[in-house]
Amino acid sequence: MLAGIDAALEAEPERGPERRCVLTGERQAKEAMIRFVVGPDGALVPDLAARLPGRGMWLSAKAAVLEDRRLGQAFARAAKARITVPDDLRPGLVAGLERRVADLVGLARRAGQAVAGFVVAREWVASGRAGLVVEACDGAAEGRRKLLAGAAVPVVAPLTAAALGAVFARDHVVHVAIAPGGLARAITAEAARLAGVRGEVQATDDGNRTG
Repeated sequence: MLAGIDAALEAEPERGPERRCVLTGERQAKEAMIRFVVGPDGALVPDLAARLPGRGMWLSAKAAVLEDRRLGQAFARAAKARITVPDDLRPGLVAGLERRVADLVGLARRAGQAVAGFVVAREWVASGRAGLVVEACDGAAEGRRKLLAGAAVPVVAPLTAAALGAVFARDHVVHVAIAPGGLARAITAEAARLAGVRGEVQATDDGNRTG
């Protein structure tokens, strides 16, 4: 199986909107995957921004893929070299993706495209100004239901209340509304990658969880 995947990767340049997973051979949008490069010492280096030089190798952003015992073999075959896979690969990816989500929410805040707190976030949702709601993953489900009140706004819950609070220079934040646009789309994509690496289920547009 891996040999067939390697042949497909060899013939497939790093262009276009999709990439092939080095382990499963599955093709997906590159925004839903994680790029890796090989460092000078042969260590596998995650490239979450997909900007590092060198030939990229792509992996599905899924916990089961990251924990597969064949992962090192798949990367070595794709790179045609001995590869050192970090022991903390999955925890490191979780931490890196959490930082990326927090940074994007921070960019939205500084651009005037994000508000925090139940009252103002609810106003944005009710008035149609919210393209995305970012909820604290440790927040109460009842508060989320009250915030949405039947509104069909996408919801993600990638960070704790303390982590969201740090973005807004507060002790904690549970509810954040994001304006529609590129930052909302980027936050949604990164939150989806983070959930996949964590092995979590995703939220639907009405905020309910699906398996």
